[in-house]
Amino acid sequence: MRSKPYGGAVTDAGISIRDFAAAVGLSAHTLRYYERIGLLDPIKRAPSGHRRYSPADAAWVAFLTRLRATGMPISDMQTFAALRREGETTVRERRELLEAHRRLVGARLLDLESSLEAVIDKIHHYESLEATLERPSERVPVRARSREAR
Repeated sequence: MRSKPYGGAVTDAGISIRDFAAAVGLSAHTLRYYERIGLLDPIKRAPSGHRRYSPADAAWVAFLTRLRATGMPISDMQTFAALRREGETTVRERRELLEAHRRLVGARLLDLESSLEAVIDKIHHYESLEATLERPSERVPVRARSREAR
C-alpha cells in the first residue's frame, strides 16, 4: 500500500467510490455526475465493475472543487477538462481560461471587500448608538422621542 494525498492508503487497485467520496468531500452522486459530463476521465474499474479511484483522480477532483468553489461555471470546467485531455498542445488555452477566471474572482473579491466595509461601518454605527443609549444622562424620555418623531 502507498500513501495517498487524500488520507489513508490506497492499493494499486484504487479505492471505492464510497471511500473516495468521503475522502474528497463530495457525494458519490456528484462523482458519477462529474464523470458523466466529462469533468472526470472514465474511472478505472475493478474486475467486479466497481469504480476504483487513484491518487491522480483525487488531485484532479481537488482542483475541480477549487474551481467550483471560486464560482467557475461547470461549462467552463468542462472546457478546461476537455483541453486537459488534449494534452500539451492546449497549455496556452488552459492558462488563458484560468487567467480569465482569476480576473472574475478578483473582481468578486473586490466587491466582497467593499460590501464587508459597508457592513463594518454599519456595525460601528450601531455600536455608537448603543453607547449613547447606555449613558443615562443622554437618554431621551420615550414621550419626548415620540413628539420629536412627529
